[in-house]
Amino acid sequence: MANNKNGLKMKKFEFKIDLKTIFISLFIFLFLYQVYKSVKTEVKQALPEKSITSVIQEAKNDQIKQIDVIGNKLIVYYKNSKLALSYKEPEESLKKTLQDDGVKTENIQINVKDAETSSGLMNFLGNILPTILMVAFFIFLFRQAKGAQDSVFSFGQSRAKRFIKSMTKTTFSDVAGVDEAKKELEEVVDFLKHPGKYKKLGARTPKGVLLVGPSGCGKTLLAKAVAGEANVPFFSIAGSEFMEMLVGIGAARVRDLFDNAKKNAPSIIFIDEIDAIGRARSIGMMPAHDEREQTLNQILVEMDGFARTEQVVVVAATNRGDLLDTALLRPGRFDRRIIVDYPDVEGRKAIAKIHAKGKPFAKEVDWDKVAKRTVGFSGADLENMLNEAAIYAARQEKTAINMEDIEEAATKVKLGPEKKRIQSDYDKKLTAYHEAGHAIMSHFLPFTDPVHRISIVSRGMALGFTLIPPAKDKLHETKTHLLEQISVMMAGRAAEEVIFNEVTTGAANDFDQATQVAKAMVVEYGMSDLGPINYGPTIDVTEWGKSYFEQNSISQEMMAKIDKEIKKIIDLSYARALDVIKEKKPLLDKVATALLKKESLDQEEFEKIVGKKPVNPLTE
Repeated sequence: MANNKNGLKMKKFEFKIDLKTIFISLFIFLFLYQVYKSVKTEVKQALPEKSITSVIQEAKNDQIKQIDVIGNKLIVYYKNSKLALSYKEPEESLKKTLQDDGVKTENIQINVKDAETSSGLMNFLGNILPTILMVAFFIFLFRQAKGAQDSVFSFGQSRAKRFIKSMTKTTFSDVAGVDEAKKELEEVVDFLKHPGKYKKLGARTPKGVLLVGPSGCGKTLLAKAVAGEANVPFFSIAGSEFMEMLVGIGAARVRDLFDNAKKNAPSIIFIDEIDAIGRARSIGMMPAHDEREQTLNQILVEMDGFARTEQVVVVAATNRGDLLDTALLRPGRFDRRIIVDYPDVEGRKAIAKIHAKGKPFAKEVDWDKVAKRTVGFSGADLENMLNEAAIYAARQEKTAINMEDIEEAATKVKLGPEKKRIQSDYDKKLTAYHEAGHAIMSHFLPFTDPVHRISIVSRGMALGFTLIPPAKDKLHETKTHLLEQISVMMAGRAAEEVIFNEVTTGAANDFDQATQVAKAMVVEYGMSDLGPINYGPTIDVTEWGKSYFEQNSISQEMMAKIDKEIKKIIDLSYARALDVIKEKKPLLDKVATALLKKESLDQEEFEKIVGKKPVNPLTE
């Protein structure tokens, strides 16, 4: 910018040369020139043709202004602006021919043009233009392919993105609910920042850290925090980015990635979803030798092969740790295996407070209550819940987010949005008694959890729901509690039978869940008369360093016994549900009536009708 005499700022004119623009402009010019010449030639060829004798006679009469001579062709320009075409004898001079016939040539402008040069230029353009078009077409194809394949000449180059500390704002202070995993990674970062204090005691840097856990629990977030905390180069790549349709590309990219990391050591490599390339290699008489296995073999060599890697730490994440190859998991490659599980109540509280930053909340919001309400929520679920709460509050024209918004968002995250389906009065009554049956059964059994909410508003595929979240995080399940859970699941059908003397299809999902729990009790947990034996399949049986899936052989007689035990558990639970529903029928009617009137009941409203739930003996 420059100032003129009046003090006004004037922008400097900058002229930039763009080779791409010049190339395109030149191409367009040549193309238009060729079109112009071809059109002009066609126009000239369409002129009226006259004999040379007529042209000489018209020249004598002083009617001609100009004649263009192109080889044997004559373009005649008349003084009245007309044109004509004529031909002369080969190798004869037009000027001499006119002079021999007594024509005064000084009054006529004769222009002799080189036909060979003109046709040669046109031939040259005709030959070069297709070549230019072909070259430009291939350049366009290569540039288009570069975005997806990084050009045909760089298949073997790593796709990892390099980060430095200033490029990411995520730090360990932004991570909560996974304190053990955070501590392990903080230690790894400290190893790379201050290697001296560890080497004094003979400690070496861990070569690999594997993060295993369900989706949404913070594995990738932990990696981002490592990138934000570490003052070393951080290379991030997904497992699927190693794979390509060309043979050997995955292994080449692994080599290139580790070469770059070694050149910038100390450094960190993060491989997300490593199960895409780290799955157990094939076993059997004819093992496969596909591209994925070559890539895995190269990773094994790079992490702990003959040439040892110093001060390069590999952090990997997966939610399918059971599928990984045993050679990849051994110490010396992944020295540390960190389980990133669902957060406990304190973790959920801390996560919610992190994601609550930047959002206005009402003073009534109780984060302890929110944490207890969201048992089983992952960090991603909590973030999504608070975002949905903010959206819901904004839709209601509120200035702050309150507990009602959070409750609605939590229900939406787990069950889906409300659906205003058109239902008949009979259907609504069926749904109300079905859900009231679940709630009554859960309320009066001693080891079940309190009912949090009941609703006959449709969400997802369900016409209604009874929300019974665990009161506390549980590490163990008892046989008594599992049996009561099955009774609660069967109580919806029991209520239908007691009230309507009829059964409906609405309990199909309840039966599915009840059967799964009963089957697990018999087959896996040893909670039946068949004794403490596992009758199910065994996964990850390791033999000579190999991991595979083994199906136990069970006789038909034993399978029949298993089926009888499952049916026995279901039948006893259903009979218990019928007894409780019949005994508490007056309260069942009151709850169903309230549901038909309000559509939804929270815990306080429900307990006003049925009374306070006795304290669970297991949670005292």
